[in-house]
Amino acid sequence: MQRSKFTFARLKYNSGDWETDQRMPSNILNSLLEYTTIPLDEEEKIVELSSQDLFKYPFCYLSGHKLVQFSQQEAVNFKTYVHNGGFVFVDDCNHDIDGLFARSFETQMSNLFGPTALKKIPNNHGIYNSFFKFEKGPPTTSFELNGWGDDLVHDYLKAITINNRIGVLYSNKDYGCEWDYDFRNKRFLAEDNTKFGVNIILYAMGVNS
Repeated sequence: MQRSKFTFARLKYNSGDWETDQRMPSNILNSLLEYTTIPLDEEEKIVELSSQDLFKYPFCYLSGHKLVQFSQQEAVNFKTYVHNGGFVFVDDCNHDIDGLFARSFETQMSNLFGPTALKKIPNNHGIYNSFFKFEKGPPTTSFELNGWGDDLVHDYLKAITINNRIGVLYSNKDYGCEWDYDFRNKRFLAEDNTKFGVNIILYAMGVNS
């Protein structure tokens, strides 16, 4: 895998709507530029999950609202990528725990890694202090509070851990939509809400704060 520069790689899968939150990657890349010194590619890279190009990138993002049903090659690549040290940040744009994306993605993970592989991670996990400090665990999103009327705040994230390190980080909090705005508008926020995105990426890259 290429580690000289960080590339925000988005996974394109055949089922569902993978092309969500189109301004989010540039917003996160801007935050990495503001807060860190790691070298960056300036634009996101779209990577087909079925392609061998996947194995060039140590970090990938996967999201959607709809069905997640991997093809045979997509499934093989996903499992191999994670076992080889890759990191996938998966975000459910429906911000629920019983929608189509959540149910179908969790089924895929169960099929690939076993029914108990995807587990809640404690709110004192190292990902919450890999750069910025989040003492209460994953920060809440506005979509959880004002979304589809469920008023459901998820106070945890789930993960698949390989060799004592997260390989798949799974969120029902809809961070992708939370961070889907022009990075120049961050100056209007009382607190930059993309900081946790920086934590995720630095943890994935194995960069110490």
